[in-house]
Amino acid sequence: MKKDIHPEYRDVIFQDTSNGTRFLIKSTIKCKETDKWEDGNEYPLFKVEITSASHPFYTGKMKFVDSAGRVEKFQKKYNWGKKAADAAETEEAAN
Repeated sequence: MKKDIHPEYRDVIFQDTSNGTRFLIKSTIKCKETDKWEDGNEYPLFKVEITSASHPFYTGKMKFVDSAGRVEKFQKKYNWGKKAADAAETEEAAN
């Protein structure tokens, strides 16, 4: 391996914000926060919206995961859903 070109590979705490589950795994991700782990040491903390502990595929429970309004964002970006509603309103007004 070449020296001084690879990111630091270290222990990082990943915290699931939907249910509070935490994992300590190795990663090169950059983090702004730190937190204490069960062993008493302080590690970088990275918060994620969903993990295997809360994902419906792994838990077997269906739940609505769209916490950031991604569907509405997509519809607004591509003007999706609005065209059909506008067409229906135009048809009603014409009749």
